[in-house]
Amino acid sequence: MMNNMLSATAITGTKVKNNRNEDIGKIQDLMINLEEGNIEYAVLSFGGFLGMGDKYFAVPMQALHFIRKDDDHIIKMDVTKEKLENAPGFDKDNWPMEARSEFIDNVYKHYGYERPQKLVRK
Repeated sequence: MMNNMLSATAITGTKVKNNRNEDIGKIQDLMINLEEGNIEYAVLSFGGFLGMGDKYFAVPMQALHFIRKDDDHIIKMDVTKEKLENAPGFDKDNWPMEARSEFIDNVYKHYGYERPQKLVRK
């Protein structure tokens, strides 16, 4: 049976490629909604040179496709560099720390995904 789980540590730092096999950045972090207990979005760094001038973009987890290759994994995303450049983003020194509903709704809308419904906690 194939293991279909990855730790956040294994995901962060992983390079992301688009369907044209172009490098489009790497996963910097995962943002978790503590009230709902789910991952709101992944943080993708893009642009710059050697980490300088990178922009950070919020990406719905549904937009990321994890491909296992031997003992390694690859993350693919069906997005052009142009679409990514116009995505909702933020400065790497000024993260949106609150779960700003409008910001997150715009992230999902930009990539064509529906934001998951809130989990009902018991």
